[in-house]
Amino acid sequence: MAEKYIRKKALPLIFCPGCGDGTVLNIFLRAIDEMGIFKDLALVSGIGCSGWLPTYLQADVLHVLHGRAIPFATGLKLTDPRRKVVVFTGDGDCLGIGGNHFIHGARRNIDLTVIMMNNGIYGMTGGQAAPTTPLHSRTQTSPYGNIEFPFDACELARAAGATYVARWTTAHPRQFLQAIKEGMEHAGFSFLEVFSQCPTQAGRYMEGTSDPGELLALYKKRAISVEQARKAPDQDLSGRIIVGRIYHSPEKKEFSKSLYESFPAQATNNRHHP
Repeated sequence: MAEKYIRKKALPLIFCPGCGDGTVLNIFLRAIDEMGIFKDLALVSGIGCSGWLPTYLQADVLHVLHGRAIPFATGLKLTDPRRKVVVFTGDGDCLGIGGNHFIHGARRNIDLTVIMMNNGIYGMTGGQAAPTTPLHSRTQTSPYGNIEFPFDACELARAAGATYVARWTTAHPRQFLQAIKEGMEHAGFSFLEVFSQCPTQAGRYMEGTSDPGELLALYKKRAISVEQARKAPDQDLSGRIIVGRIYHSPEKKEFSKSLYESFPAQATNNRHHP
């Protein structure tokens, strides 16, 4: 798999040993290999650990400004709607500085697949509290415990208008692979959140362990399926990670399709128009 898709000149990987982003890269490559769509891909990423992920692939890649991956991807998709455009982003990049772009990308329902790696912290820049840092968690900027309530990224995506929403963890590789395939086949804004362990920062400060195996075990212990969560009382969901396909609606019209239908003359002149 690596021989087939990885740019050897870009190695070694920037990820810390045990980082979940390497697992996400592995799963993504397996998904697109099974789908046979590598030549149709265009990958966009922002700044942070996860932003480096597509730069290691022999594909068309835009590595852009912090928080700006979705608007760059939007422009790319509109100029070439036949492309399979995938955004790689982290919880800080997507929900912090990029939060406004995120909600408007979902609102428009443009056909992007956004893969957000959530490690619950700003990992690359020193371990600051992020928009997804759990309440009371200790970080470099919250040494006495985080007092800010975290975002539920999947609920935010759904409320903003995303039409495919799923969440898994790096301890659920087969399920996440299937979710990637479903998200890329869906014609609309697909949001995939994957909890990705960070031994160097989040594990060390928030969980008290830098052992990747222990962090994966915690993900498995805390995970609860969407179906089980719907039946459970709210108090039983505290600290749990709800995993599965959270929302899927194929009915809402995709943005680039609506745009080209509104301007038929431009569509005729665009050789990439489907």
